[in-house]
Amino acid sequence: MKIVWLGHSAFRIEIGGEVLLIDPWLEGNPAFPSDRRAEAISGATHILLTHAHGDHASEVPSVAADTSAPVCCVHELAELWLKPAGVEARAFGKGGTLALDGCTVTMVTAAHSSSLDFLENPPPAGGEAGFVIRGEGRSVYVSGDTDVMADMAQIAARHAPDVGILCCGGHYTMDMEGAAFAAKTYFDFRTVIPCHYGTFPILAQSADPLVQALPGVDVRTPAVMEAVTL
Repeated sequence: MKIVWLGHSAFRIEIGGEVLLIDPWLEGNPAFPSDRRAEAISGATHILLTHAHGDHASEVPSVAADTSAPVCCVHELAELWLKPAGVEARAFGKGGTLALDGCTVTMVTAAHSSSLDFLENPPPAGGEAGFVIRGEGRSVYVSGDTDVMADMAQIAARHAPDVGILCCGGHYTMDMEGAAFAAKTYFDFRTVIPCHYGTFPILAQSADPLVQALPGVDVRTPAVMEAVTL
């Protein structure tokens, strides 16, 4: 399995023969090198969208057009925004699982908000979510944008994720302290990869506090476009 951070909350995950793009906000993402867009999205089989905010969803239609990858997301986003725009989408809901050819994707709860804040007169956007991706004998928890929440205990108990991709930049989501608290209180991660930091001045600029707060956990802080192989 390879996990490639594309900056902010965008990731490319290669698992079980699938190439999953998570929240692929590339154009306008100050952390992403625009000349590497084709490389980042090459071979994508599915796009996973956690929620509708512009720093996650605004480029999804164009990435879907360029890759022919269907977008997997909450029902309202698929039915009221993507499908009317001609984008192939697979709508599902929290607790639901999509069986892909090489892995499974389960939608799980997050605690945030969701709106198509980059559109005029936006349609309903459904709710915010995270994902658990299982394949190659691994279980990966993608928190999406969230605060610490008691539901994490249920996610851990049911899915036993050994890899956590955790938002941690603060202000809009849990901060480094919160992400460390969640990891220690609810999960038994072998590997943690932080995200949603370092992009805007209002967010934390370094993940060092998370690394220091999780001794014994393999906290990876890759550069953008650097692959983490697990």
